[in-house]
Amino acid sequence: MNPLDSDAPLIVYLDFKSPYAFIAVAPTRALEEELGIEAEWRPLTLDIPSFLGSARTDTTGKVVESRRSGSQWAAVRYAYADTKRYARLRGVTLLGPQKIWDSSLASIGLLFARRQGREVLREYVDRTFESFWKRELDIEDPQVIAQMLRAAGASDAGFNAFLNGEGRSEHDALQTQLHPAGIFGVPTYVVAGQVFFGREHLPIVRWLLTGRAGSAPEMAYGEFS
Repeated sequence: MNPLDSDAPLIVYLDFKSPYAFIAVAPTRALEEELGIEAEWRPLTLDIPSFLGSARTDTTGKVVESRRSGSQWAAVRYAYADTKRYARLRGVTLLGPQKIWDSSLASIGLLFARRQGREVLREYVDRTFESFWKRELDIEDPQVIAQMLRAAGASDAGFNAFLNGEGRSEHDALQTQLHPAGIFGVPTYVVAGQVFFGREHLPIVRWLLTGRAGSAPEMAYGEFS
């Protein structure tokens, strides 16, 4: 899988443990529907401790373990304040996770769902994001991911073998290619080999997908907020 190339006109990279990816799904879907296109949705499994440290809280939100500097905490607090602001506008529940999750199993679930059709993929993405951000989903449990696939309309026959074989190999190989290709965060959009990080770039993504008609738009949330 070439990280910058696809038969689809648009590639979308996401991670289920990213609040920014979560709030980008609806406006990205709106763009797909407006233009009558099908994007290719791919996983980017973030290594959050490598750049933001790690922490764990109890059920009340009290920090019980922290390996973060003051500046890292400030960045994390801003990220959640920012994304919760937009989640509230859409009536979406977004509860901060109590630890740094390994989302690779959910990412491999996405690769498996892709093989079963667009509607299954859509349902899997929506259900997984919504349940995770309500703190209702253990994305590190293979049986839970298989359950999410079934709920999305997929057959989970062969999922365990995929998870431990082809799916894991495909996932890991893709992750090693992303940073060298300039893809390091989510959501990231790729149009004709050009990389755009953040949903604030959706106006220019739309402009490129519609043949650069008119003047290039400024980077902004605008109607895609």
